[in-house]
Amino acid sequence: MQPQAADIAVLAQHSLLTDIVNINGQQIVAVGERGHILLSQDGQNWLQSPVPVQANLNGVYFIDKQHGWAVGHDASILATQDGGASWQLQHYAPETDKPLFDVYFADSNSGIAVGAYGLFYRTEDGGETWQKEFHPEVLSEDDQAYLEELKETDPDMYEVEQGAILPHFNRLFADGNVLYMVGEAGFAAKSIDNGTSWIRLEPFYNGSLFDITRTPQMALLAVGLRGHAFLSHDQGQSWQQITLNETATLNSAFSDDNGRLYLVGNAGTLLVSNDDGVSFTNVSLADGKAIVNGLLWRDELLLVTETGIKSIKQSELK
Repeated sequence: MQPQAADIAVLAQHSLLTDIVNINGQQIVAVGERGHILLSQDGQNWLQSPVPVQANLNGVYFIDKQHGWAVGHDASILATQDGGASWQLQHYAPETDKPLFDVYFADSNSGIAVGAYGLFYRTEDGGETWQKEFHPEVLSEDDQAYLEELKETDPDMYEVEQGAILPHFNRLFADGNVLYMVGEAGFAAKSIDNGTSWIRLEPFYNGSLFDITRTPQMALLAVGLRGHAFLSHDQGQSWQQITLNETATLNSAFSDDNGRLYLVGNAGTLLVSNDDGVSFTNVSLADGKAIVNGLLWRDELLLVTETGIKSIKQSELK
């Protein structure tokens, strides 16, 4: 099945958007449903890029101001070499019926893309080719033993289970040379070899986690379902739950250069902390629309939501 190019839509900046990145303080790139990719140099005016696929896009990552990648449904991987002005389809596998959720590049050649049911691809040539990988080391010992037995006794079932037994891999976070990954059913793992092998962290929550990041004072922060958020001050060995008066799912966490920490989520949830996650002020949006991610652009908080891009002056958050 050949992909259809994304429509250039007048109202693209008011449609569902899922991820946003700041490229060297010079440009912003946002991605979202139906293959929409939007560029802006001022956070106010947005230009839609031509994109060769209509798949919903879930994640975008730039290694420098020219080279970036976006991933989404149908195991789609797009690449740009001109700062997002044009995009090429590097990988497209609708037959997998699985979305990719996030992408990360360590340098211009080495990258990984991750998604539903442990979907995992790697490139060492800038995305010219992508190889599928399977990472059973993140499973419990019982599940690993079950797979090994299947491999010997029922190869066909082994193939089926490879595509179903792993949790969803929801988000990647690069912390220096350490790569963290969080996902479904409390899954959290880290890698010290750019994702070649993974060490599963001790479970600290049994619900899905949707983001992991560093706070301004370098604690690890993980957020997920029903307002659950957790801090670790020992590189993920132990976690403490943050008490929040919020039950909406948290989609993302990020901070700014002023030491502020932001949590965003469903039902318009926007929580701000000035004390590294000890306490939060609730400044949620009255419209109740889901916020998927965001960033601080100059003096404005830019949010990507289910109804497009919203901006809030930082002065209004005090």
